[in-house]
Amino acid sequence: MDLPYYHGRLSKKDCEGLLLARRADGDFLLRDSESVPGVLCLCVSFNNLVYTYRIFQDKYGHYKIQTADSVPNQAFPSLQELVSKFRKPNQGLVFPLLNPVERAGPGLRWQSSKVDTEDDDDYENCSSEYIEVLP
Repeated sequence: MDLPYYHGRLSKKDCEGLLLARRADGDFLLRDSESVPGVLCLCVSFNNLVYTYRIFQDKYGHYKIQTADSVPNQAFPSLQELVSKFRKPNQGLVFPLLNPVERAGPGLRWQSSKVDTEDDDDYENCSSEYIEVLP
């Protein structure tokens, strides 16, 4: 994939560190999902948090993104068109995609942080990279 904002196997933790270090709403990047093989994650920063949206590819090769329930499901022929759509406000993301965070180099392959996961578990009884927010 030849997109400058695609970071490959960047871990969730490293992604959050990269986006939050810049301290700008609307910074975004694409990375591979750690928990669902073949799925991409669109990560965007807003209010010092990183919001993650899964992007699936259907059997026809079109890309679909999980957004707010009130937004109609759309299919995009390319990731560039998907990103272009969500650069505009009020499209179903928490904040428009304003500033792509480019990877450091074309051959860069990210790896997960080498941290002891026992001490790094912020959420008890949670084995997913996503948590469910209760009312």
